[in-house]
Amino acid sequence: MLRMVERDHLSVRSELPLLNKVQQWFEQFCLQYLFQRGWSENQLYRLNLALAEGFTNAVRHAHEALPPETTIDIEASLWVDRIELRIWDHGQPFNPDAIAEPKPGTPQEGGYGWFLLRRLTDQVVYERSPDERNCLLIVEYNRQ
Repeated sequence: MLRMVERDHLSVRSELPLLNKVQQWFEQFCLQYLFQRGWSENQLYRLNLALAEGFTNAVRHAHEALPPETTIDIEASLWVDRIELRIWDHGQPFNPDAIAEPKPGTPQEGGYGWFLLRRLTDQVVYERSPDERNCLLIVEYNRQ
């Protein structure tokens, strides 16, 4: 059975300028735990980009009508074979399957973030948690 190696959590207000704080927190997690376990810079860059996309989507869409003091919770869980990032928000539930994938050469408003998330990492899962929050799970496997 694979085991969890490290875990960290961050809670921030729903404000776009706090994206820097979120990314610095994740970069520190990477420096402490991932580089020494053979994760490539390319993997970590893609994960940081996916985290940024997930956070900004929560602020811009899920929390659009909520006050900025509404929190977004983020968790990084490092397992022997993978990292899992979870982003929880307090927005209304949504169906990611209803978001049409952008077609090349066809202008479309919206949907690019979800498309990008699925291309950047190994797995992206949206769930509605029992406490009525949205949870975006981002998974990347270590291929060292």
